[in-house]
Amino acid sequence: SEQDRPSDTRSNIHANETESQPQQWNTWRSYAGNVDSSQYSSLSQINKENVSELKVAWTFQMGETTGKSGPIVIDDTMYLTANGGIAALDAATGVQQWFAPDMMTEGLRGLAYWESGDKTDRRLLFTRGQYLGAINADTGEVITSFGDGGWIDLRLGLGRSANTMTTVASLSPGRVFKNLIILGSSVGDLRYGAAPGDIRAFDVRSGTLAWVFHTIPHPGEFGYDTWPVDAWKTVGGANAWSTLSIDEPRGIVYIPT
Repeated sequence: SEQDRPSDTRSNIHANETESQPQQWNTWRSYAGNVDSSQYSSLSQINKENVSELKVAWTFQMGETTGKSGPIVIDDTMYLTANGGIAALDAATGVQQWFAPDMMTEGLRGLAYWESGDKTDRRLLFTRGQYLGAINADTGEVITSFGDGGWIDLRLGLGRSANTMTTVASLSPGRVFKNLIILGSSVGDLRYGAAPGDIRAFDVRSGTLAWVFHTIPHPGEFGYDTWPVDAWKTVGGANAWSTLSIDEPRGIVYIPT
């Protein structure tokens, strides 16, 4: 019941209080299908009865990228990581529309997409090593007004010196909710010097940090007393390197750590 729920935001993390759009499953606009990570499509043109009749319509050479990456399709365009960069293809023909080289980390699983209400501003967000970047979905050009010249150093803002941490990166694409991109991280948690697994949300337009959720609680936060005293200053890990899921109607993000 409502009165039994903890009042701390650790039980329900609300990314935004504004009205949300109803859930749809007839597109593939996000990694794993939708921001809810359902990996489900309601489209029925291809089904059990006719799948055996499919023929190759087109192919695209992805180069020596790993097989982890999943493409997304926005309207008539497919976006994917390939040949060390990011490519935009005509989804019907496979013809390359643009290619942005040197934009990806080996093993990157996919991209995140955001658009303004009038679609005049369309962006792809992704990570390259320790950086979160944003490029124009129409041209592949870096959006220099995002972060510092188009990039955010994910090592910064964690309350520790960047030079003392082994790594902070994210191979799983963040989840876009309204005007935020919510991101977990890989932090080298099997080694000493691992960064804390803070969950962070950045404004997709400016790159400004919108909120942070400390998985290793700070003083005064829920669960602090279950950790050693001042663990938040030195302990690393408790991170979410996998895919997040968002319940859009309720404005809740679910985070496996």
